[in-house]
Amino acid sequence: MKEMKETVVVDAIRAPFGRSGWKAETKKGYYYYTNAHNFSSQALLTLVKRVQEKAPAFTPEMIEDVAWGCSAQFGEQGGNMGRINVMNAELPDCIAGWTVDRYCNAGLQAINAQAQAIMTGMGDIMVAGGTEFMSKYALGSSIMAIAGDPKQRRKAEFSKIFMKRTTTMGLAAELIAEKWQLSREDLDAFGAWSHRKAITAMRDKDWYKQRICPITVEEFDPNTNTKVKDENGKVKTIVCTKDETPRAIYLDNPEEAEQKLANLEPRFKKGGVVTAGNASAIADGTAAVMLMSREKADELGLTPMAVIRAMAVSGSDPMLMLEGPIPAQEKALKRAGVSMEEMDIIEPNEAFASPCLAFAKHFEYDFLDPRVNPTGGAIALGHPIGCSGVAYFTEMVWELMHQNKRWGISTLCGGGGVGIATVIEHEQ
Repeated sequence: MKEMKETVVVDAIRAPFGRSGWKAETKKGYYYYTNAHNFSSQALLTLVKRVQEKAPAFTPEMIEDVAWGCSAQFGEQGGNMGRINVMNAELPDCIAGWTVDRYCNAGLQAINAQAQAIMTGMGDIMVAGGTEFMSKYALGSSIMAIAGDPKQRRKAEFSKIFMKRTTTMGLAAELIAEKWQLSREDLDAFGAWSHRKAITAMRDKDWYKQRICPITVEEFDPNTNTKVKDENGKVKTIVCTKDETPRAIYLDNPEEAEQKLANLEPRFKKGGVVTAGNASAIADGTAAVMLMSREKADELGLTPMAVIRAMAVSGSDPMLMLEGPIPAQEKALKRAGVSMEEMDIIEPNEAFASPCLAFAKHFEYDFLDPRVNPTGGAIALGHPIGCSGVAYFTEMVWELMHQNKRWGISTLCGGGGVGIATVIEHEQ
């Protein structure tokens, strides 16, 4: 019987998140006029080239498989995005590709599945990525799409049992706040803190740019919806290098920002506590991570950024739905043989502030513990569903290196009551 191999992270990148333009009246973000495959494959190709630069002996043909997280798998995000990205990036045909959906867990599930394949000897080099193009496919799009085209002779039906047993994410966030006795003031403080951390990280340019993958898009005139051309008739391009969604006012003028935050109306329940200011921003994003067996990384002369030590998934009450990460974290920590107290970075996805504060109560750390999302989270940066697990895993890996700390745990809640967690170690 083969011994289990160690899975190491050799590089991790994410695109700058773009403001979603899914509402017609909102200002269009970076990626509104491009398409999901275009910017996904740019991230994949950039990752491959970066590893080639660090290890000349590495060739793309060595990659066994590409797994890609995506929740709204229809339209231009359908058709097996993992494989399409391989072809779009013009990588060798021998590289396989697949696409995974575990709602918000999808990106981290792609990482975990590829890590498991390496651990069991089913390949030495894997890529995991994720994408959600929320300018075109907003939250819940894939569920609404199940109803199908009304012009069809027989309209598709959705599960009545599912609809009875669950609710919307926003109402679930309200239920979490009520159950864990979380105040509007605590939720808003957490939301403002997310923006301050994100802006601070962005201004640390040397570290920020190392995990950012520049994305090139064609320039469009939003007034005419046409491509902008130069004097020679060539379409102009823009290189996107900076997140669009974090708001500097939270760091530069916190009193004014927090007053605006306090004036926001509840979005999901009359008299509730969940607002746009303590919920995740809607954003477009993509990210990618390259994983290798320890032996292959050593052979290629690559220094691991981190080692994946344990992972877990768990279901939870589909009505509360956002509590799934609690048992997932407990299982992952136990499997890694470490405790939450030993974690140097705790990276819960900020789908909403309320579950993040519930996790803090459960594991008995402060709401504003400096270990939590030190470079900001989804409230500031955005939550492109299938991408988030890869993007915030990437943030955790780079920040462990930045701080020269050892342990990190990444976790996400998901629709229908699913949770996922991964423990990594940065070897000092």
